This record gives sequence, structure tokens and C-alpha cells, in this order.
Amino acid sequence: MIRPLLSAAGLCLAMSLPAQALDLEQMSEGDRALLREEIRAYLLENPEIIMEAVAVLEQRQSQQQSQNDSDLVQVNAEALFSDSASWVGGNPEGDITLVEFMDYRCSYCRRAHSEVAGLLETDGNIRYVIKEFPILGAESVLASRFAIATLQVAGDDAYKAVHDALMTYSGTMNETGFGRIADTLGLDANKIIAEMNSDAVDRIIADNHALGQRLAISGTPSFVMGHQMLRGYLPQDAMQEIANEIRAN
Repeated sequence: MIRPLLSAAGLCLAMSLPAQALDLEQMSEGDRALLREEIRAYLLENPEIIMEAVAVLEQRQSQQQSQNDSDLVQVNAEALFSDSASWVGGNPEGDITLVEFMDYRCSYCRRAHSEVAGLLETDGNIRYVIKEFPILGAESVLASRFAIATLQVAGDDAYKAVHDALMTYSGTMNETGFGRIADTLGLDANKIIAEMNSDAVDRIIADNHALGQRLAISGTPSFVMGHQMLRGYLPQDAMQEIANEIRAN
């Protein structure tokens, strides 16, 4: 019988051996039942083993996800870091590039807005790229169209001013609201609004959505820093820590 083999110490050894070492295929139904009983009893007496196994599994999955994300970033590096249609801020000559996929109606994007601004200011050596990624409905799309149209019509500084305004805007995302924002900032509202449905704006939004799909981005904010995907909101100190780790390596 197999029971004497499956003492506490023996069971640990048995479970670490290949299946062939126990000749499982040749076991009788009675021996199989006894084996199951011994394993169940051992796990009930030592439940911490289950948690240890789960921790190992989660670590392996996390490592695999990190590697998969790194591969995705490298494959899509040109579209991420060298896209001429996207606004670039921070330090254009920075040693690290931070890319953000954002939506103006996303509450976590709004929270991240000040965190990113603080990071760029205190670090001073991070290049920052914004990817307009509207995924939360029609108003999100309209807001991104307005921001992109501003970049097309009025340039980088105007885009940054509009981007910041939209991140704190509490009204309805429509042409009336956009007109008020443009007037407040001294921009030509009519010209920008006329550009919102242009082919160029269509293409930029479509390209960003396609890029997000290739990167398996399903929510905002999502970041890329160096070759790492950072999925979800992160506070400033956490982003700074990741930047420091990238530089150290």
C-alpha cells in the first residue's frame, strides 16, 4: 500500500517528484483514493502551503505580464515615442519618456493630472507625451477632438492650455463649452471648432485607438515609462520611484 510512503515528510517529497516516480498510471483506485485523502489531510493541516503556492503563481504571472508588456512597448516604440502628431511636454531632451493615454471624462485621469505635473516639475528630466484616448462616450470624443483641433490650429502652447482647462472643466463637453474655453484663453473658437471634424483629427484618434488596442489598453489613465507599461492611476511618488529604478538599471 502507498499510505506508509505518504507521511508528512514523505508527502512533501512525493509531491515534488515527477508523476512517473510514483507510477501513478499503475495505481489502483483504492490507492488513488488513499493518496487523495493523504493530500487533503496534509493541506488541511498545513494550509499555508496553499497560500505559498498562490503567491508563487501570482509572482510568475506578474513577471510574465511584465515581459509581455515590455515586448509590446518595444514593438510599438516608434508609434509611442516618435509620433509627430502627439503633443510633447516636460523636458523634450529628458532621459526618460513618459507616455499617457488619457480621457478628459476619466476621474482618475483628472487625479493623475496634478500628479504628472508635479513629477515633471520636480524631476526635470522627463519627456512627456500625451495620447488622446477617448473611450468614455461621445463627450469624451468631442473633448479630444477639441484638444487635437487646438493643436492643429493654434500650436503647442494653446493645446497645453486647453488640455489643462478640459481636465478641470465641470460643464458639458460640447461646442458651447468649448467656445467659452477658447474665448477665455484668447483663442479663435470658430476656427478650432471648424477643425474638430477634419480628416487629420479623425486619423489621430483612430491611430491612438489602434495603438491602445495593440498594447492591450482597456482603461485610462494608462502610462508607458521607458519600456514599462503602468496600467492605471499612480501617485507622483510611485512614478518617481519607477523613474529612479529605470535610471539605476
